[in-house]
Amino acid sequence: MNLSITELLKTPEGKTLEFKRDMSSPRNILKTLVAFANSAGGRLLIGIDDNRQIVGMKQPLDEEERLCNIIADSIVPRLVPNVEILTVEGKTILLVETFPSSSRPHYLRSDGHEQGTFVRLGSSNRQAGPELTAELRRSTTGVAFDEEPMPHLGKDDVDIESAQRLFGDQHILTEQALLTLRLLTHEQGKLVPTRGAILLFGKERERHFPDTWIQCGRFIGTDKARIFDHIEIHAHLPECVEQVMDFLKKHAMKGADFSNLIRKDIWSIPLLILREAITNALVHADYSQRGAPIRVAFFDDRIEVENPGILVPGMTIEAMKAGVSNLRNRVIPRIFRELHLIEQWGSGISRIFREAQELKLPEPTIEEIGMHLRITIFLAQTLTTTASATQLPPSAEKAKPEPESSLRLESRLESRLESALAARVTLLLVDKVASKAELAHLLGHKAVSGALNKQIRHLLDKNIIEMTLPDTPNSRLQQYRLTAQGLAIVADAKIED
Repeated sequence: MNLSITELLKTPEGKTLEFKRDMSSPRNILKTLVAFANSAGGRLLIGIDDNRQIVGMKQPLDEEERLCNIIADSIVPRLVPNVEILTVEGKTILLVETFPSSSRPHYLRSDGHEQGTFVRLGSSNRQAGPELTAELRRSTTGVAFDEEPMPHLGKDDVDIESAQRLFGDQHILTEQALLTLRLLTHEQGKLVPTRGAILLFGKERERHFPDTWIQCGRFIGTDKARIFDHIEIHAHLPECVEQVMDFLKKHAMKGADFSNLIRKDIWSIPLLILREAITNALVHADYSQRGAPIRVAFFDDRIEVENPGILVPGMTIEAMKAGVSNLRNRVIPRIFRELHLIEQWGSGISRIFREAQELKLPEPTIEEIGMHLRITIFLAQTLTTTASATQLPPSAEKAKPEPESSLRLESRLESRLESALAARVTLLLVDKVASKAELAHLLGHKAVSGALNKQIRHLLDKNIIEMTLPDTPNSRLQQYRLTAQGLAIVADAKIED
């Protein structure tokens, strides 16, 4: 045991800890042990009252034997927890320690596997439905939900053209590449897509997985009584990250710090933390669950990111915060990593907490709410929502160039840079730092094109723009900004007016 009984008595009941006064209700004890075994394991202490006072047991040896017999007779597959008799403060209690089981799902024999399978949610036991029971079974086989084949579909049901556009020229999606990425697999002598392929790039994804979309809302105040704005995002999963971030930025405020002559964009929301939380939700969601999409709720004081699916068996919130990773999906995170949307599996949650600490924000919270996992990111200051919250301030409106002037400036830059696209990228970076995906969105493109990649390389070579992370050029967090030379070229072009 990592904690003494005295320390355990000071710990609130939760996912891996429960107290019982006695064995007067053996069914509740059995449900707890089944839930522990199907989830992350746990300790049950018998002989402790509701006030955490040690009341003890009068006949501990008899109660121990009775408990072991009940467990053996009532739980299927057989469960053998560690049962100890302990003496604390002159009184005897039972400690029943259950570990995450490789024989899950366990269930109560009297109820059958459909009604008698339970999982642990917080400090309560929750009956597992058919989808979760199947997920528990899958977790012992080593085959993830998104790796399973969809034999009634074919290669043409996957939008390979969109996938190739995201991968670019450096990774050509040949048939063998699609097999290696587990987007396609062989099933009964034919080539079929995996669930992951349809989830990521399915042409009719929501016909097969109707809840695979994202709901975003900006609420007035700190509850959901009044909604100010909302959108539904139905894009391919890798493209959803930027679309959610665009929605959040739309309802956030940005300023600038020009200290030391280096321009820094200051947002009222922690963009890095939010990007990690959104990516984590997309990668780790339980897409076998039905009933609700991924949800992003923006309140005045916090932003909540919620995805379907509780923690995978063996995982706890504490382990997540420490950087432990136990993948529910395998195809989806592989594709996200290939697209540089994640860097290292298991690092996202720990990065969220580390970044919040560095920004001196309240510590984020992770909760299992119903059959969903919710990450809450608290803001440094309350943001008041008004009808003008998404509009530019008057000073910014005045600073916007008139269309004719803007066109003349773009034309002069085009002649200097020998590219209309390079000129537009340069002008977009005058007052912001942006990633390739953000630039593509601002340009009205659906994705980062080969032409955009070419002009970004051209501007880098000419020292017009620079990377914000030059030591890690392929980082998914990479952004671009104008150099002093780039600012000078724009200023010279403006003077010609």
